[in-house]
Amino acid sequence: MSGRRVFITVADVSGDQHAAELVRALRSLDPQIVVEGIGGPRMAEAGVNVVYESVGAAAMGLRGATRAFEVLRLIRQTRRRYESQRPDLHVCIDSSAMNLPFAKMAKSMGVPVLYYISPQLWASREGRIRKMRAHVDRVACILPFEEEYYRKQGVNATFVGHPLFDALPSAEERARIRGSAGPRFPDAPAVIGIVPGSRRAEVRSNLGPLIDVARQIRAKFQRAKFLVPTTTEVHELVVKQLTQTPGIEGVLIHHTGAMPDARGRFTVKLGAFDEFIPKCDLCLCKSGTSTLHVAAWGVPMIVVYRVNPVIWHSFFRWVVKTRKIALVNILAGNTDLVPEFIPWYGPNDAVASVAIDLLEHPDKLAEQQRKLHELVSTLDKPGASMNAARIAMGMINRTAIDNVLDPAAITPLR
Repeated sequence: MSGRRVFITVADVSGDQHAAELVRALRSLDPQIVVEGIGGPRMAEAGVNVVYESVGAAAMGLRGATRAFEVLRLIRQTRRRYESQRPDLHVCIDSSAMNLPFAKMAKSMGVPVLYYISPQLWASREGRIRKMRAHVDRVACILPFEEEYYRKQGVNATFVGHPLFDALPSAEERARIRGSAGPRFPDAPAVIGIVPGSRRAEVRSNLGPLIDVARQIRAKFQRAKFLVPTTTEVHELVVKQLTQTPGIEGVLIHHTGAMPDARGRFTVKLGAFDEFIPKCDLCLCKSGTSTLHVAAWGVPMIVVYRVNPVIWHSFFRWVVKTRKIALVNILAGNTDLVPEFIPWYGPNDAVASVAIDLLEHPDKLAEQQRKLHELVSTLDKPGASMNAARIAMGMINRTAIDNVLDPAAITPLR
């Protein structure tokens, strides 16, 4: 047995998935490595001993602040665990609010810290960079410009690629799947995807207004269909909200199993993102990594994030530093590659109007699709999880790691 031990901390659904992929890569390098952590079901499926489930309670914004007491309790418990059996490496994944305190704890106990899926401090809360310098030994970045940003801030960072493309089919296979999805709008009924979020708080904020937008779209395009992929954490909430919304008819619920194209006004299915999105002509998508996921399938989109105006103007507008907030727009150089409504509050008519305009002008959909393909092509290479795993093993073994990455998986920065 190698005796190597790794502890991983994640806070939400996407972090749980990325951690699972990282663990599989670690195990391919060292089948005997022991991995424990705080996370969710995907980490457990990958063979991690999950000592505390943190994903189901994931939240954002001020609601997420209530988790601070929970994080403090987990840090105390993890510290006691480290005192009896200290790991060789602590890996933080995403969520700086949760992970920077864990990084500080691990560093104080002499455990090296790798931060994978680095926090987007270039967008907000840049003051946390001091904590990154103090408590994190190495950062594995997933966006091309982040390496230079962090290194200028005195943080040892390496761009490893984007893990989304480890989980997706190749670009050629995605094009084949999307091309075989059947007749495209306007020859067939318009198919619109709705991605309300993977956190319960996001669904509560976004789904109701998105249903109203869908109503307005259907008033113009009476044959329109709506596909709603869900995750385990939010599936029942989505189903409840859709089925209990007055005036919503023809809702089909699919928990598992194969399903033909949508036969109702709204079709909901658990774990169907990569099944549903390629069938769509347009997607109404909440802000986040999901926008890049939609773009990878070449599907035009409108990006939204419902925010209380009082909270936005009293807090978020002062901490957000980027001109654009949708990830695909940031990657496109802070341009309007896709329409974004962030913050989104007040009447829903503006979003519906843009959606209807796009559906009325398929040439606009085609132009956005072309630009999304160009954007995605700069990132569309697998290997991020393995590159991060190689960095992790190099830190554990205290070997030089700058030359162990797979250059085929990384878009040149210069």
